[in-house]
Amino acid sequence: MKRRALLLVLFALVMITWRVSFAQDTIPFVPSPMHVVHRMLEVAEIQKSDILYDMGSGDGRVVIEAAKKYGIRAVGVDLNTDLVAKARENAAQEGVGHLVEFRAQDGLTVDISEATVVTLYMFKWFNNALRPKLQQLKPGARVIAHDFDIDEWKPTRIEYVKSPEDGSDYAESRTLYIWIVGDTPPMP
Repeated sequence: MKRRALLLVLFALVMITWRVSFAQDTIPFVPSPMHVVHRMLEVAEIQKSDILYDMGSGDGRVVIEAAKKYGIRAVGVDLNTDLVAKARENAAQEGVGHLVEFRAQDGLTVDISEATVVTLYMFKWFNNALRPKLQQLKPGARVIAHDFDIDEWKPTRIEYVKSPEDGSDYAESRTLYIWIVGDTPPMP
């Protein structure tokens, strides 16, 4: 009986791991428009001592812009090894390779404990799965999510970003969800 229960638990763990892995593999690369990247970094109120982690970093634009504009250390995490290679190439071309790091890793298992700023442009299920790690960041850490919030975690504030009036971005307005860790009590 114990062996059967153990096998059922192991099977459940394998299925959960497979489901999360499969779901992450289905997240498409949709780059944040640069005007949204700039606003995400502005609302994060970045200081020279900050360390930014961008989950689902794609071509590296958030990480690279943070390093260029603020001179901070930044880490991009993405499962797609081709995008990680492209991000590294982009960072070298922009002259910030010494400030940034790109990791081909699962964003749900990577250690983000040193982060003081975390940026996200991921689906809601991913943000929800990452929430326990985000809530364990040091008080004062900022979490900025583009378009997808986190269930049962009330943002410190919400900001709406309009498309540039010059038409340089064809997209509709965007929503930024901003949390400051320790500002609101963590929800169960």
